[in-house]
Amino acid sequence: MLGKIDDYFRNQETALKMRAYRQEVLASNIANADTPNYKARDFDFKSAYQAARTQQQSATLATSDQRHLQPASAKIDPFAPHLQYRNERQPSIDGNTVDMDTEMKEFTDNAIRYQASVMFMQRRIESMKTALTGQ
Repeated sequence: MLGKIDDYFRNQETALKMRAYRQEVLASNIANADTPNYKARDFDFKSAYQAARTQQQSATLATSDQRHLQPASAKIDPFAPHLQYRNERQPSIDGNTVDMDTEMKEFTDNAIRYQASVMFMQRRIESMKTALTGQ
């Protein structure tokens, strides 16, 4: 029963964790806007989300003995995607690649999508509660 409930919420949980991580990355870019030679970083949310979902489903192998080893790929954190450097739009003298307009746009977009994910999660919880109580 609990496994089914966990499966029911897994997609929203994954989206929330990925959005929260992306918010940290974007906030780091904004905080380092004046740091010489700082390179802005980000990741492709769609591909990272798909990778996290597939890794979650196949992260551990069934074992018959506790001494069996898991493959190295199972130890990769699916919620920490590979960060890539953002292409600079306007070169700066100090080598910093943070474009505040781009970073603020991405930060705001991600915050709105995070709030939408929270709302979707709340609706799923309410529908589950209604199904259980009948009210």
